[in-house]
Amino acid sequence: MRKQKGFSLIELLIVVAIILIIAAIAIPNLLRARIAANESSAVAGVRTLNTAQISYYSAYPTIGYAATLANLGGTCSTTAPTSTGACLIDNALSTGTKSGYTFVLANVSGTPATSYAFEAAPVGWNQTGVRYFCSVQDAVVRVPAAAGTCAGTETPIQ
Repeated sequence: MRKQKGFSLIELLIVVAIILIIAAIAIPNLLRARIAANESSAVAGVRTLNTAQISYYSAYPTIGYAATLANLGGTCSTTAPTSTGACLIDNALSTGTKSGYTFVLANVSGTPATSYAFEAAPVGWNQTGVRYFCSVQDAVVRVPAAAGTCAGTETPIQ
């Protein structure tokens, strides 16, 4: 009698089925972990933007708060900081999109500007995030019910 070498088709199918079952269990958990990481990055981004606005306000008191995200960023390696490129945030954040979230600076008003609102919204709902974040000039990061509804009275992040 000859000794059999290798695996039978049934054995290979069982191994593939086990791998598929493990993948079906693991992939949703990986996606949830990625969403949680993106949300943490968005909260950190809003905090960074608040700090940059406070620094900008101190550096340019006649202008007040920055009117655009680009005013907080800039090409700092080639030029000195100015009111149109203060070099306070990184280029990814100054373009408005970072780690699956879109950042918007709105409601800048007054001369000098005395108010603003930052809003962070997921690029792909339930893919890159499931919560919105916002902050006004009091620098408290909050969770509004929907995008574009930051009034400064929403639930703060603990």
